[in-house]
Amino acid sequence: MQAGQTRYPPTAGTAALRPAIADKAGVAAANVIVATGAKQVLADMFLATLNQGDEVIVPTPYWTSYSDIIALSGGEALLLRCGADAGFKMTPEQLEATITPRTRWVLLNSPSNPTGAVYTAKELAALGAVLARYPHVWIASDEIYDLICYAPFTSFCNACPDLADRTIIINGVSKAHAMTGWRIGWAIAPTELIQAMIAVQGQITSGACSISQAAALEAVTGDQSHITERLDAFRDRRDFVVDALNAIPGFTCSVPDGALYVFPSCEAVLGLRTPDGARLETDTDFCAYVIATTGLAIVPGRAFGLPGHFRLSYAYARASLEDGCARLTRAVQGLASNQRTA
Repeated sequence: MQAGQTRYPPTAGTAALRPAIADKAGVAAANVIVATGAKQVLADMFLATLNQGDEVIVPTPYWTSYSDIIALSGGEALLLRCGADAGFKMTPEQLEATITPRTRWVLLNSPSNPTGAVYTAKELAALGAVLARYPHVWIASDEIYDLICYAPFTSFCNACPDLADRTIIINGVSKAHAMTGWRIGWAIAPTELIQAMIAVQGQITSGACSISQAAALEAVTGDQSHITERLDAFRDRRDFVVDALNAIPGFTCSVPDGALYVFPSCEAVLGLRTPDGARLETDTDFCAYVIATTGLAIVPGRAFGLPGHFRLSYAYARASLEDGCARLTRAVQGLASNQRTA
């Protein structure tokens, strides 16, 4: 602010941040747009490209905003179930069976919110081989958690460089740099798509906050050692939470390869009754019971398109996670003494 960076910035991003992002990605600044968070990037993209009834393939479970942003843009989200048996990941066979002449986009999220699933380079290449046969389909890869990854991370554009002319990569500073309130996201895409998104953004918000962009520039170009330090801490918390949840009868929790969440199955406790006699019919019922009896906030899987699960974040201090898992254990023990009834 003291430097006077308080005026309207360019719609596409400041003259400092836009090329800094481009340099990191190995592209030209013209291939970058900066927006007010990654969700605005998605809105810009879909508003610029979708006609009424166009389809977007969304592997499920998915981040809750995806389907609503698609609907607001006139499109139809084709929710493709990807359960725990498939590692919460879409297969090439599923993808090919879902594509129609009206399919406009495939929306990937790796690492995933809510599951933490991460596509390998081989898996992305296999999806790319399918998409190569359908030139009318574009690929959006939401990689906002790319720096919170415990397995090797591969960007879609690196796994499938031949599809770069119809691929958009979405990222930002919210997750890896813990800057959620600064609201800075960006996209890397072909220039014709970037120009269309700039036109949309110019009529909705104009450029993202100039002060936030200055802060994001420091995050992108400054010392990155905090990322490794936080990743080590997150890995320790992840391992603790996975072990603690798998020790609770009725839960099955896989080990996520990225992001900040676990997505265990709670199907085995559905149908049980609470101490006051209420029957837990759904994962929503279970999550409501947990928050009412323990104060622990967990999110039902149906909010992400896959019932029978719940999402729990481990982006908290170890002591808080220990307390939370102990509360969850007591809540389930309160169910275990009640018979499952028809």
